[in-house]
Parts: sequence; C-alpha cells; structure tokens
Amino acid sequence: MDVRSIINVEPVMEHAGTAPVWWIYKPHEMFEATIGGYLELVSQSEVQGGGKVNPHKHPIHEFYYMLQGKGIVQVGDETREVSQGDLIHIPPNEVHSIWPISKNAPINLFIFAIGLKDTPEIDYTT
Repeated sequence: MDVRSIINVEPVMEHAGTAPVWWIYKPHEMFEATIGGYLELVSQSEVQGGGKVNPHKHPIHEFYYMLQGKGIVQVGDETREVSQGDLIHIPPNEVHSIWPISKNAPINLFIFAIGLKDTPEIDYTT
C-alpha cells in the first residue's frame, strides 16, 4: 500500500522562489506506470460516520487525498489508518475500500484517477 504525506517531506522553493512545494509524487515519478494515460476523473466524496465504501476495483490508478477526518483504507489484503493530508495510491485492479474510524464523524476525500491508454469506459455506479 502506498500512502504518502507531506509530514516528512521538506519543501522545495519553486516558481522563482515564490512558492514552497511539497512533492508528494515528484515530477515524472509515475511516467512509466501511466504512459499513454489520461485524466479519468476528479471528484470529492464523503463517507458518513458508520459508513463504508463498497469494496471494488477499477483498471485505473486511483488516488484519494484525505481532506478531513480519520479513516481506515483497505487496498488488497492491507489495511492502514489514514488522516487529513494523506494521499493514498490505489494501483489498477486492486480491490479497495475506505471507511471512517468514528461512527459519528465522516471523512472527506478528494479523488482523482489516471486511466491507461486501453482502459475501457467504467460504470462507477456499481
């Protein structure tokens, strides 16, 4: 499971020294894994306290960025606690799910995905 955070990353001054940048994935780092790919989706999602995302998989690289809350993410056979500021990479075709730790508080996620050049259209409603 690949979960990254800026907590242990030193910022690099970019844009002529006007903006600190914390590289969670460095430029070109995912080039080989996503060659010929495209931006499949960008969304924001909430999982209510006591809820759980139905375990599922897609033939894409999916990323969850934790905006708010604490939760448990499962990717394949691994589970891990995640919280605000964590970026979770879910490789293609890995079964995954996420749920809040608390039955009383939601988690909020920013989600984006990279489709591969041969990715078929995906029905996200199932």
